[in-house]
Amino acid sequence: MKLDVIKLDGGKAGEIELDEALFGLEPRADILHRVVRWQRAKAQAGTHSVLGKSDVSYSTKKIYRQKGTGGARHGSRKAPIFRKGGVYKGPTPRSHAHDLTKKFRALGLRHALSAKAKAGELVVLESAEIAEAKTAMLAKAAANLGWKRVLVIDADVNENFAKAARNIEGIDVLPGIGANVYDILKRDTLVLTKAGVAALEARLK
Repeated sequence: MKLDVIKLDGGKAGEIELDEALFGLEPRADILHRVVRWQRAKAQAGTHSVLGKSDVSYSTKKIYRQKGTGGARHGSRKAPIFRKGGVYKGPTPRSHAHDLTKKFRALGLRHALSAKAKAGELVVLESAEIAEAKTAMLAKAAANLGWKRVLVIDADVNENFAKAARNIEGIDVLPGIGANVYDILKRDTLVLTKAGVAALEARLK
C-alpha cells in the first residue's frame, strides 16, 4: 500500500510503499486484546500487601480460659474476627505477569499498525528533526497538522525533537525498538518517520 509522506511544515515529500504484511492486515481485536492484557499485567507493580495473623503485633497469651465462659473458644487476639486482628487470605506482593510468545507479540504489533492504517490514523513523516529544541515551534507545527493525541516513532529519536515534545501534552515520542501495541492504540494518531517505518519493517520481518 502507498501513503503520502509529509514534512513538519505540512508540505508533501513524495510517497512511500508500506509493507502489506505489517500495514495491510485485517485487524483482529482478540489478538490486540491479548497483547494489551499481557503488557498491562507485566507493568502492574504487584506490591499490594496486608498484615496476616502471623504479622500482627499482639500478645500471644491466651485471651481467656477455654471453658466456662459461655462464649466461643479463642486463643489469640490476632484472629481476623477481632478488631486489629490479621486479615485472612489478604493480598500479598506478587508478580501479575504471564507468558506470551515472541511470535504472538510481534503479530500483535503488526495488527496494531494495520489497525491504524485501516482507520486512516497513520501519518508518515519525512523526518522528526528540528534545528532547536523549541517547544513553541513544535507546538505550532503540531497544531497546523491537527495533531492532538499522537505517538511519534522514529528509528533513533532526535534529541531536540524529544526535548521540544516532552513539554507538549498529547505528543509522545518513542524509538523504533520501543514501539508497542498499548502505546500505539492509546493515541488517536500514529506518526512514523521514514526511518521509523524502515526500523519497524526490519524488526518485524
